Order: sequence, then C-alpha cells, then structure tokens
Amino acid sequence: MKILFLTALAYLLGSIPFGLLLTRAAGLDIRNIGSGNIGATNVLRTGKRGLAAATLLLDGGKGAVAVLIARHAGYPAPLCAGFAVFLGHLYPVWLGFRGGKGVATGLGVLLAEAFPVGLIACATWLLVAFSLRMSSAAALAAFAIAPLAALALGHARLAVLALLIAGLVYWRHRENILRLRAGTEPKIGRH
Repeated sequence: MKILFLTALAYLLGSIPFGLLLTRAAGLDIRNIGSGNIGATNVLRTGKRGLAAATLLLDGGKGAVAVLIARHAGYPAPLCAGFAVFLGHLYPVWLGFRGGKGVATGLGVLLAEAFPVGLIACATWLLVAFSLRMSSAAALAAFAIAPLAALALGHARLAVLALLIAGLVYWRHRENILRLRAGTEPKIGRH
C-alpha cells in the first residue's frame, strides 16, 4: 500500500509543469512559443535564461525528490517512484496528458537512484550539447548511455528503469530524430 501511495505521489509531483508555471508568471505561455513544449530547452527560446535554468533545476529536482522520498520504503519503491515521476512529467494530468520530453526529470531520477550513473548521463548530455549545440542530440546520447552505464556499474535494476526511460525519451523525440536525420534540427538558443 505504501508503494502505491508513493508511486501516486511521485506521478503528481512529476505532473507539476514548472516551465509553464514560470513562463506564465513572466506573462508568457510556453505552449505558444517555439515547439510548444513545457521543458527547459523551449523555455530558453523565450530569451529568458534564468527561467530556463529554473525550469531545468525544478524539473530535475522533482525527479530526484520523488526517488529520495521513496527510498525509506525500500525496494522497489524508489524505482516505481522514479518511473512515476517521469511519466507524470511526460503525461501530466493537469495539462490533458500533454507534457514535456522528460530529459531533466529523467536525469534527476538517475542522479538520485545512482549518482555515478546520473553523472555519466549528465556529462554525456553536456559533451554532446556543447559540441553539436543540439539539445535533442544531447538527450538522445545521454539516455542511450544511461542503461549501459548502469549495467557497467552493477546497477542491473536501474538499468531496466533507465532503458524504459530511454525508450520514452526516444519516443517523445521522434520528430527531433526526423529533423536530425534531415539536417534541419535547430541549434540550442535558436528557434
């Protein structure tokens, strides 16, 4: 019963659309800007770097917090909460189940589940983002490496969760993948 409660709580936490709330407070609606996505990359398209950074931290933070809250209940509560908070971000009940792509929230889950695995995924994101200047390519690379890093570091259960998260990240980035293949994907900071 406790695991079900923590999983439901994690989903509701994940459903908080920080990008939308922060841009609304600034007099904007992120859903009408750029890609219409509620995540940090699209918030950056508003030109408000502070809002984008806050969105990134809050979306990542909710992923980590959900896992850390569930830790006291023992296995498998943190894994269930990690997946639920991620699903909440992708499919928030408050926004008709149309949410973000889950990158920051997924990275927050990985960092809280196994810090070294999360660190490898974050470092991969940074390396690809700075070299290619494409957030989508960075996300795809980070989540491709995460299950392998989890396995290599002896976190088999986390590897399964990382694989599920990666599959959904790839699904949510399917339009980006088409643009990457066509060479039309926008660079970070551009529309």
